[in-house]
Amino acid sequence: MQTPWEYRYAHRMKRMGSSIIRELLKLTQQPEIISFAGGLPAPEVFPVKEFQAACNTVLEQHGAQALQYSTTEGYQPLRAMIAERSVRYGINIGLDNILITSGSQQALDLVGRVFLNRGDRIVVENPTYLGAIQAWNAYGAEYITVPVDEHGMLTSELEKALRTGPKFIYVLPNFQNPSGATLSLERRKELVELADHYGVPIIEDDPYGQLRFEGDHISPVSVLDSEFRGGNGNAYSGNVIYMSTFSKLLAPGIRLAWVVAPKNVIRKLVAAKQAEDLHTSTLNQMVAYEVSRDGFLDEHIEVIRKTYHERRDVMLEAMEELFPPEVSWTHPEGGMFLFGVLPEGMDAAKVLELAIEKKVAFVPGFAFHPTGGGENTMRINFSYSSPEIIREGIMRLGTVLKEEIYKKK
Repeated sequence: MQTPWEYRYAHRMKRMGSSIIRELLKLTQQPEIISFAGGLPAPEVFPVKEFQAACNTVLEQHGAQALQYSTTEGYQPLRAMIAERSVRYGINIGLDNILITSGSQQALDLVGRVFLNRGDRIVVENPTYLGAIQAWNAYGAEYITVPVDEHGMLTSELEKALRTGPKFIYVLPNFQNPSGATLSLERRKELVELADHYGVPIIEDDPYGQLRFEGDHISPVSVLDSEFRGGNGNAYSGNVIYMSTFSKLLAPGIRLAWVVAPKNVIRKLVAAKQAEDLHTSTLNQMVAYEVSRDGFLDEHIEVIRKTYHERRDVMLEAMEELFPPEVSWTHPEGGMFLFGVLPEGMDAAKVLELAIEKKVAFVPGFAFHPTGGGENTMRINFSYSSPEIIREGIMRLGTVLKEEIYKKK
């Protein structure tokens, strides 16, 4: 039976649907299912005791402030800490260049709110982050895709995309979600040069950059852009909006992320955020700052890197042993995901149905391809499960893949 509401939805709802990942997470809440589907950090490394102590400290010493309304830009000590830590990576910014958001998803939504009109084109990697597609679909965005290989976006294909007149380029340069690929230094420089030549700004989404456990650090796109423009390092005024998150460094439940941008852009984002939620939780910001201070965050990130490094190695070894040779996959140097490619013509969505019967789950890769394709790909998360569970899950998944591949021969 239809209700009166059925005729009153905004037109944008036609392009808004539930995330396949969120739906899979509901299914995989069943304890017997081994889930490689969610982008979930390892719960074992959440600093629960430190959060408990920080909550007590904040409420005892600053309780009235923590429970009060606050500024839209964010808690000043937390923004100062972000600015100080950013310098390590060559990102020289002041407080006026930083906005604290309620998770990276809000940051993506605010970018859409501020910049996108219906029909605007966005250049994205193919595959790209599903959350960005969801956020920008609401604003009527269209996508121009550029392929990805093991070294990130194929910048040799980028110029053709830039000739379509896009509003901006969206890129995840470090351990990309979903592919796990890292954009090489050479390609980062080419990206910056092409973006400048065509006058197209860049959104650099970097949730995993501090989770490198193999290989050498590569300068952020924002830093390379500043260097290309002859920046003196005293101000952030370039062609790049940078964003990152505490979800992967502390815990996703606190819903804290940040945006770095030129001051005039931050002012527009602040205005959009005021209309959306006034400000990010004061209590959460103060607690996150209390937890992170005095060097704890650096120590904690090392624990995360060690944990994820071990789990990635276990997964890669198990896949090498237990997957059929017709399947290939990426070798991420950090982050939380790797990407599998099945033989041409195989449908990962159908494989998922069979995998769930074997009590194991992943995300079919088509969800990350905004203009279609990727039916024979799969995103697999290695951060969430223990090494023992990873090996058992890969064994189950390998059995399903062998049955499907060899059945077709």
